[in-house]
Amino acid sequence: MTTVAHDSPQNLDRATLYVVATPIGNLSDISARAIETLSRAGHIAAEDTRVTQRLLDHYGISARLIAVHEHNEQRAAGEILALLATGASVALVSDAGTPGISDPGARLVAAAHAAGYRVCPLPGANAAAAAVSASGFLSPHFLFYGFLPARASARREALSALAAQPHTLVFYEAPHRVAECVVDLAATMGGGRRVLVARELTKLFEETHVCALSDAPEWLAANAHRTKGEFVLVVEGADATAPDEAALDNTLAVLLEELPLKQAVALAVKITGGSRNDLYQRALAKKGE
Repeated sequence: MTTVAHDSPQNLDRATLYVVATPIGNLSDISARAIETLSRAGHIAAEDTRVTQRLLDHYGISARLIAVHEHNEQRAAGEILALLATGASVALVSDAGTPGISDPGARLVAAAHAAGYRVCPLPGANAAAAAVSASGFLSPHFLFYGFLPARASARREALSALAAQPHTLVFYEAPHRVAECVVDLAATMGGGRRVLVARELTKLFEETHVCALSDAPEWLAANAHRTKGEFVLVVEGADATAPDEAALDNTLAVLLEELPLKQAVALAVKITGGSRNDLYQRALAKKGE
C-alpha cells in the first residue's frame, strides 16, 4: 500500500478545527479530501484512538492522537483550544461517520466557535442519510432523532410525541433493543406505517428491508443474525388523513374496559374506520400496560 505523505500542518489553514467524516463501515467510503486533511494534521482528536489508529494505519497516516470522547470532551476541549492558540490545526473524527451526530464532538466544536477559531466541516459518510436514501419514502423532509431512550416507558413516551409528525422519522438503535423498539413503534405509530430496517450499513453483512411496522418484529425474529449489528430505523411520516391517534387510543381504552380484546377491536374498527391490524396492535399494547 502506498504511504500517504505526512506533510507539515502548516499546509492546512492555521488555527482551524477540521470536522472530518470517516467511513461507517467500508473503508473505501472516505473522501480524498479527508485523507489529505488527516495526513496533514499534526493532531487528530479521536473518539477512540484505537479505532482511529486502524483507519490511519490503513492509509499510512501518522499523527498524534488525542482522545476526545463523551466522558472527557469538556476537559479535552481545553487541550485542543491550546493547540489552536499556537496556530496548529486539529482534525476531529469519531469512530465512524460524522462527529457531533449521535457521536461526541459538538462540545468541542462549540468551544472552538466560542473562542473565535475557524471550524471547517469535511462532509462524508452518515448512516442516517444513507438509510433515508435507501427507503424510497416520498416525504421531502425527514426528522433525525438518533438514539431513543433505553427505558421502555420513556421510549414509548418519546415515540408517542413523534407519532403525528408528517415527516419521515430516523432512529438509531442498539441490537439488544431493536426488537422491542419496533414493537413500540407499531404500538405508538400504527402497524400499517412502513419502516426501513437497515442493518450494518456498508459492512460485510449489510441488510435493508422495508415492511409494515406490524410485520417488522416477525421479520427480525425469523433469523437470529437480523438482531446483530448496528441499526437505523426509518419510519414513514404520519398520513395527514389518518385518524387522530389520541382518539383511537381513547376509543380502545373505553371499549377494553367493557369487552374482550377481539370484540373491542372489531367495534373500534367500525367506530373509527381505522386499520384492524393497527387497532389490534394498539389494543395488545394497552393490555400489556
